[in-house]
Amino acid sequence: MSPAPHAPASPALATPAPRWLHRGDIDAAAVETLVRELTLSGPACRLLALRGYTDPESARRFLRPRLDQLHDPYALAGMRQAVERIARALDNHEKILVHGDYDVDGICSAVLCTRVLRRLGGDVEAFVPHRVADGYDLGRAGIERALELGATLIVTADCGIVAHDAVAAAASAGIDVVITDHHTPDVTLPAAVAVVNPHRADCRYPETTLCGAGVAFKLCQALAELRGLEKEWLWYQLDLVALATVADLVPLTGENRVLVRYGLKVLRDSRNAGVRALLRSAGLQDQEELGAGHISHILGPRINAVGRLGDAADGVRLLLCDDEVEAARMAQGMETNNRERQSVDREILAQALEQLEREFDPERDWAVVLAGEGWHPGVIGIVASRVVERVHRPTVLIALNGGPHARGSARSIRGFHLYDALASCAGLLVRFGGHRFAAGLDIAPERIPELRAALNEVAHRVLTPEDLVPQLELDLEIGLAEANVELLRLLRHFAPFGSGNPSPVLAVRGARILGRPRLVGEDHIKLELEQAGARLTAIGFRMRDRLPRITGCERLDVAFQLQENHWNGRSELQARLVDVRGAE
Repeated sequence: MSPAPHAPASPALATPAPRWLHRGDIDAAAVETLVRELTLSGPACRLLALRGYTDPESARRFLRPRLDQLHDPYALAGMRQAVERIARALDNHEKILVHGDYDVDGICSAVLCTRVLRRLGGDVEAFVPHRVADGYDLGRAGIERALELGATLIVTADCGIVAHDAVAAAASAGIDVVITDHHTPDVTLPAAVAVVNPHRADCRYPETTLCGAGVAFKLCQALAELRGLEKEWLWYQLDLVALATVADLVPLTGENRVLVRYGLKVLRDSRNAGVRALLRSAGLQDQEELGAGHISHILGPRINAVGRLGDAADGVRLLLCDDEVEAARMAQGMETNNRERQSVDREILAQALEQLEREFDPERDWAVVLAGEGWHPGVIGIVASRVVERVHRPTVLIALNGGPHARGSARSIRGFHLYDALASCAGLLVRFGGHRFAAGLDIAPERIPELRAALNEVAHRVLTPEDLVPQLELDLEIGLAEANVELLRLLRHFAPFGSGNPSPVLAVRGARILGRPRLVGEDHIKLELEQAGARLTAIGFRMRDRLPRITGCERLDVAFQLQENHWNGRSELQARLVDVRGAE
């Protein structure tokens, strides 16, 4: 029988206890200045200083992001050439194919460009490849679709930066290509009419962390200015940008923070029938305020599921749909896809953990490469993330499906640059792409043992034993009495939270347990904490494995995120545990 995901059968597979670290040193003088100039509490100003906002003006910009903080789109290398070619296509009534990708970022990028170009009068069709049939990136399927349509221009969104052969094939067929992408370029760029990517070596754009939809939005922003498109209409497309930015795990700082902050406001009152249908089907239609967590945990997985198990084109059709009834029908189809994805996810995870149980040696295996017959290539990336959470090693999962090439998906840890590691193994791979923490690859099955050995060699060279222990970065140590409504109100100004701007982790040391820890459901624990007369309920999701660490402890050190729990019409403060251990 496969081991249950919440109960590993071997100590080697137990989730490592994290090492608690303070996020950084606090400049006391800067905190005093912030308290005086901003009239905010000490904890809030300490948190601002920890996040790097040590002067009042930068702190104000962080706390009050505004649309006028967006950068000039023409600061992106290649933007002028891209706008000129697209404007010519609009003027000449050319057929345009917008080519996206099959994940949330690629789907939203394609929909965004298509909506804007149609609003500008363009004859436009959106295309995204089928994950299994077509594979990633601009390729043969996209070129064939452009030829079927008679398109003379392809605009890529969230792809194309390494598609040298496809761009050349398009040019041979008389089709120009404008590339917008955010993935890592090769040493040379594809021979496209224009290439817009903040990671170009010659690009001096101040924001290099835009996702694909962020880059696509900058293109749309430039086109809107050139063609006189009303700004308010363009701002209402930021719901798509927020969905993509949060789901793609790019840092929610700088320009991304502005785009997501306003995109979340738009998302709540979206003018997009498909987005509204998705909110209803996910049970979020009555949510008073939407946060980044609603995207990362609820909406994003539903959009991703259609590309993982079905055809990502269904996601494009939903987000381009203007008919409420049809949008509702398609959104329900996404719900079905998502439930199926969750089932497949659990099954593959159980099989992956079973492999680890048999084969994993923590002293030897500093990188993990697992392969399985019949694993769905659309789900293995999610499972790879789960394995990383379990053993804290860079992990590659490979789906073997009887063909000459197997599809792999990889996730990494801090200190191990996944794209660079795969590049050092390029001779073993059919193709690969990605970035520091996530990547995809194709490989001949017989070369998998070589890949496992090669990645382990890289891991032993670049990692240290300390890198193999997860780190928990604490923002503030407080007394339990300070975890109050006023602090929660101030912390909300730091949202949206996500990659690059995590929800603040607070620490209370030496809190007393009232009663006994309780198991809630199969995996969750609940505690009642007390310190100096102050009390707080704490919930630890999927923390069943922490119970042995705290059983018999009179006092605990707890790391948590402060939140408000709504239940049966009541609201109460609650600590959402990040880690818990016996008091030191």
